[in-house]
Amino acid sequence: MSTPVITYEETELLAMGTATLFEAARFDCDLDPELRPSWPGARLCGTALPVLAAAGDNLPLHWALEEAAPGDVLVVDAGGSRCGFWGEVMSVAAQARGVRGLVIDGGVRDTAQLEQLAFPAFSSSIAIRGTGKAWRGTVGEPITVRGRPVRRGDLVVADQDGIVVLPADRVDEVVAAARDRVEKEDAYMNRLRSGELTLDIYAFRELR
Repeated sequence: MSTPVITYEETELLAMGTATLFEAARFDCDLDPELRPSWPGARLCGTALPVLAAAGDNLPLHWALEEAAPGDVLVVDAGGSRCGFWGEVMSVAAQARGVRGLVIDGGVRDTAQLEQLAFPAFSSSIAIRGTGKAWRGTVGEPITVRGRPVRRGDLVVADQDGIVVLPADRVDEVVAAARDRVEKEDAYMNRLRSGELTLDIYAFRELR
């Protein structure tokens, strides 16, 4: 008997949020919490296009835009370099290619313009220092972002709570588990609104 295919929409995953997806996954899939949205309310959902860049060199990101497909999220390991790897110019180019957003262990700038463009960027710093163009880096090859592996085609979801990267072959199981979690939490919320305590709902009284 074949396993049913789980279908989902971007809006559903964003509504679930990264915290729910992480809890539903039951494995380590979160990126370092130092990677934060560059403007309030930024959030994204798409498939990972991994990029490896050198400190202070954003040439690989330019090459990545050529290879990017609609729905991709650029996930960049730049070693936490505090330089402005990305800004308004790159965001306009990315949106024209259908890129959903950027996650970078490195800096971004032009944050006011990014917000006006509604281009979601998550970074380890906001930095105005410029970058060089000396090393092509890699595009599409597996990378590691602060200990977390990222492969092309993995699902990336990011919001103000954090960032999750779900391996492509485990997305269906996580989404199914997340849906179950949302349904249960909705029921819990109704009980809380009626006055029940978390001690009783979650059976915490037994933990003494």
